[in-house]
Amino acid sequence: MPRRSATRANGRLSRDGIITAAVELADRDGLSGFSMRRLAQHLGVDAMSIYYHVRDKEALLAAMADAVAAEIAEGDEAGPWTAQLRALIMRARHTMLRHPWAAKVIEERDHPTPAVLVHIERVLAIMRGGGCSVDLGHHAIHLLGSRILGFSQDLFDDNGDAGPVPEEWARSMPHVAELAAAASHSGALGPCDDDAEFAFALDLLLDGLERRRVA
Repeated sequence: MPRRSATRANGRLSRDGIITAAVELADRDGLSGFSMRRLAQHLGVDAMSIYYHVRDKEALLAAMADAVAAEIAEGDEAGPWTAQLRALIMRARHTMLRHPWAAKVIEERDHPTPAVLVHIERVLAIMRGGGCSVDLGHHAIHLLGSRILGFSQDLFDDNGDAGPVPEEWARSMPHVAELAAAASHSGALGPCDDDAEFAFALDLLLDGLERRRVA
């Protein structure tokens, strides 16, 4: 039997229902084994019936990413524009964390989806409402990059449990060794908190943009 969420009242598949089911499947299993065939099995339908509503897998992935971006809630915060923008971007981050596969799909696209454009419009509206120039808004889009949508690509993954720092590091790379030891589970800094690091970088960027606004 087809999933209820993917059908209209008359029992037929709907595009919105297919996208919802695809997001659910990707949330559960990730994208490594995601396919139209697996989605069809998830829905309990024949794969060809999905192609009636969605052209191909790439089109489906774009629609899935757009659905995730559309989940980013619009707030009604008062206060400085930097605080408003920070709150919006952190809501975007919380949305992306619920759908960890979506960042990769968005990054690999050449053009933003409609919901992503709506989100960027909100970003620019907050900046313009706070007295930022069009030029500063343009710089901000480039400066913030994927952080606008709540995710960023670190130089490397640091889970803080890599074990003792090799002795040769202390001799040849003392500053790297010092940082690695401090950021370990037993070190003074402890393992990295991705949310805290994201917020720290975001605050620095917003503070810098605000200084440019009033300069």
